[in-house]
Amino acid sequence: MRKLTTIGLLWLLVSSVCLGQNLDLKRITQGAYRAEGISGVVPAADGESYTKVSDDWKRVVRCSFKNGQETETLFDVSTIHGAKIDYVEGYIMSPDGKRMLIQTNSEPIYRHSFTAEYYIYTIANKKLVPLSKNGAQQTPLFSPDGTMIAFVRQNNIFLVKLLYDNAESQVTKDGKSNEVINGIPDWVNEEEFGNDRAMVFSADSKQLVWVRYDETDVKEYAMPMYKGLAPEMEKNTDYPGEYTYKYPVAGAENARCSVWSFDIASRQTRQLQVPLDADGYISRIFTTKEVQKILVLTLNRHQDCLRVYQTNPLSTVSQLLIEDKTPKYVKEESSSSFKVTDKYMLLPSERDGWMHLYLYNLNGQLLRQVEQGNYEVSDIYGVDDATGDVYYASHEQGATDQRVYVAHANGKRECLTTEAGWSSAVFSSNYKYFIHTWSNLNTPPVVRLCNNSGKALATLKDNQKLKEKLANVQLGKRELFTFTTSEGIQLNGWMIKPADFDASKRYPVLMYQYSGPGSQQVKDAWNIGMNNQGAILEQYLCQQGFICVCVDGRGTGGRGADFEKCTYLRLGDLESKDQVEAALWLGKQSYVDKDRIAIWGWSYGGFNTLMSMSEGRPVFRAGVAIAPVTSWRFYDTIYTERFMRTPKENPTGYDDCPISRVEKLHGALLLCHGSADDNVHLRNTAEYTEALVQADKDFRQLVYTNRNHSIFGGNTRNHLFRQCIHFLKEEMK
Repeated sequence: MRKLTTIGLLWLLVSSVCLGQNLDLKRITQGAYRAEGISGVVPAADGESYTKVSDDWKRVVRCSFKNGQETETLFDVSTIHGAKIDYVEGYIMSPDGKRMLIQTNSEPIYRHSFTAEYYIYTIANKKLVPLSKNGAQQTPLFSPDGTMIAFVRQNNIFLVKLLYDNAESQVTKDGKSNEVINGIPDWVNEEEFGNDRAMVFSADSKQLVWVRYDETDVKEYAMPMYKGLAPEMEKNTDYPGEYTYKYPVAGAENARCSVWSFDIASRQTRQLQVPLDADGYISRIFTTKEVQKILVLTLNRHQDCLRVYQTNPLSTVSQLLIEDKTPKYVKEESSSSFKVTDKYMLLPSERDGWMHLYLYNLNGQLLRQVEQGNYEVSDIYGVDDATGDVYYASHEQGATDQRVYVAHANGKRECLTTEAGWSSAVFSSNYKYFIHTWSNLNTPPVVRLCNNSGKALATLKDNQKLKEKLANVQLGKRELFTFTTSEGIQLNGWMIKPADFDASKRYPVLMYQYSGPGSQQVKDAWNIGMNNQGAILEQYLCQQGFICVCVDGRGTGGRGADFEKCTYLRLGDLESKDQVEAALWLGKQSYVDKDRIAIWGWSYGGFNTLMSMSEGRPVFRAGVAIAPVTSWRFYDTIYTERFMRTPKENPTGYDDCPISRVEKLHGALLLCHGSADDNVHLRNTAEYTEALVQADKDFRQLVYTNRNHSIFGGNTRNHLFRQCIHFLKEEMK
């Protein structure tokens, strides 16, 4: 072997600097390339300021909407009196601004829900006292007058009266694990309606109203729990434990929902007369400024009819205000993005084939359709009672572009964020200002303060440190593209090529996708890809010699109801065809090796990975399915039936699944799943692998001990991705 000369060593050093450093997978999974942003912002009632937790999690501070500067420290762990805590995980301001609830020692339950220890903090005297000494709490809620706090513990509602030395009383007594839940949703309602609270106070603080979920007849699902590590469950040292909860699979019995009120003075409990099918859903409840008017949003089991009722918590009488029927199904966003103010109700609806906004008064009278056109409204920020102006985000410039708009009461509309890319906003309570977060495919997020004309007032985050860090790394070019399938469908995609891309070479391609109804992975935004962080995992794969691609097929969002809902009753059919079409198109590109194309995805993306590899056209050399659904008969009622109806109504649709397609599977396959996945149960992979075995199909499998649907904790995520990438590199040689 020849020794390198001094000049040779110098050349290598210069070359490595010019080319940049290689990425490290473990640092990626640890979040080393995660962009900074502004989180936990709560607009204050004065309209001129907002509150947030400090970067060190020690303080809650007030900041100016004009310049972003801190103007006041509202809470500081070093100056409090009474109880002592080390850090702040979250906080809730009282309506009068005199008190705060400080959240610590949180323990996750499901995707949205958690228990925590809450403390009442009085700002004037800096005194901190426990909300309750009788156990951890869930979803605490201040009364509108700021004198009471309701919370849930072990499926029952409790009430703390601040003016009576924080006296605690129990509102409900029938709550019981796996039987009755008061004030918080059961697993399926929480997961699929995206909500962890189901109780409100009336406007005069005299009534407490909640949804009661009777899940007695819902069948249980049990998962073994092992000792494990990170965290270690010592109680399972000698024998495995078991976690059992209620999980209704498609077509099965759901929890029965009802609405109740509690008169705080008389302690009288009443059941409210909300019209609801025996198997219907209550997706949200809202308080209004009118004392005797609580809003209840209901859906039938097919989820094609949303109704808004006003209900009197004293008389118990309900009246229908709005009925919104849309073909096939009402999207979950119609409930989760529904807005109520002192004067208005703002409803997102696809009644004309596109997601648009409809403004009603509190009596249910339609005042106007806020905006219209062949584009989708994608986020809703609210309506200004003083002017009637509505603030929202939409894809008016195309599905891959999101900008912030205002629709004035006189019918005129303005775009407040004119830069192409992806914009989102947090508005002040009076809509005079907003925090604008913008990025595009090649630019990390920039966070600015703006006035309500869109003029930038200050920059809060520019992610300059991240840019400098990435400048020392070999990064491939990110670009958006479109192509047309053999069926004449135009699809959007993004592509990342290696930094040293050579057009004369033929590269292996890895296709990432999610593909679920209404989802969007292809957008002109920074946080794209399997692990977000500016597609940093894809950049790592590019350094391993891959081209990385993502295509949003039929069924995905941002392109109107016809495009999104064409997969109705047959999930996976068109989605898999479009991924195969994308692979065929890629194989025709001069720089792609058509015999080395792989596909991977997580959850719905794992399902569609298996469907695509079994579509019938053998285009994929390999695939990785992480936590995949393998039969919709195994998944929950609300999500599955929204798109498929029940197995009894649609047996053909349910029968077309990865398990039934197993004989057509083509390509090397790696399956990964968490043993404690409460969402997509390990059952999916277990039944699928049995079908593979009986069909004499080779595969590899990884099961992660005690991990849920996100498969993280300790070194888990690093190990997961390392195994996936090793598998792909080996199979794509």
